[in-house]
Amino acid sequence: MIIQLDPWITGADRQVLEAALAAIDYKATEVRTQERLYLVAIGKKEFDIRSIGHLQGVWDVHRVSDAYKLVSKKWKVGHSTIEVGDGVSVGGEEIALMAGPCSIEGEAQIVEVLTHLRSQGVKVMRGGVFKPRTSPYAFQGIGLDGLKLWHQHAREFGIKIISEVMSVQDIQPMYDFLDIYQVGARNSQNFDLLRELGKVDKPVLIKRGLSGTLEDLLQSAEYVFSGGNERLMLCERGIRTYEQAYRNTLDINAVALLKDKTHLPVILDPSHGIGIRRFVEPVALAGVAAGCDGLLFEVHAIPEKAWSDGQQTLNFAESRRLIHKARELFSFCRGLDRAFPVDQDLA
Repeated sequence: MIIQLDPWITGADRQVLEAALAAIDYKATEVRTQERLYLVAIGKKEFDIRSIGHLQGVWDVHRVSDAYKLVSKKWKVGHSTIEVGDGVSVGGEEIALMAGPCSIEGEAQIVEVLTHLRSQGVKVMRGGVFKPRTSPYAFQGIGLDGLKLWHQHAREFGIKIISEVMSVQDIQPMYDFLDIYQVGARNSQNFDLLRELGKVDKPVLIKRGLSGTLEDLLQSAEYVFSGGNERLMLCERGIRTYEQAYRNTLDINAVALLKDKTHLPVILDPSHGIGIRRFVEPVALAGVAAGCDGLLFEVHAIPEKAWSDGQQTLNFAESRRLIHKARELFSFCRGLDRAFPVDQDLA
């Protein structure tokens, strides 16, 4: 059960509410986010929910049978829209596009990609400055100094930044230089990291684990939400299976199911999902058709020269084509009466 409290609930009203919950053997945990105050109450006894809903200081009350409570769609009418700042949002009536290189390499590359994104109206640039790599000898990223340089140029271009946070110790040093924290697949069940991200007031995108179920992903989001941060997005990026023909098995089913299970925005990462450049566009569009709220994909001026993941990275011409098609398909699927200008370079 989720009980949304009046922000100005009095101490006396709170005591009455807690006594009522104790009387029906429900244990309540307070969750205070940047936006609201909740009690998550757990118990098994059947009761008339109106006996709680009519109490002073109770704003609203909902039964939620899912193991994950706060991220469940069963209590929140409609889908959440996550505000990133300066009019940029995720989960609204415009597809969210987050594009950029796998790894931030240097100033020239940053400016090249930012110029491309601004020309296409893309409002969020992705990129890694701390790179978790399977091999300890592979390029590990250019670190915090690279993020600071990237942030400086991104602000000049009016573009937001999403980048992966690797550890609890990195959260605060990165705070002033990015707009969205990304939790990578390898960290999706790093519960210490998730708890600490619950304490920040910036959006968090959580990727599905390498072999994670949808329940695992939703519970990971519950950690962050219950810690105080409800500005969350979920990302399907493919899971590891026995198939060897492509990098991961991109689960398009997950997009549709997550949209049914949670009120949080759902993002698709087609680059990591398939790992083969020429197939990124079709699987991305399949995700849009399945209902995703946005795409997170990799782009580089010359993918063949990228320091990492060039085999799954689009060049600027391929990126322009995907952006145009994704916007058109998103509008069609959502029934939006919106037309976008035809990019002559796509002809």
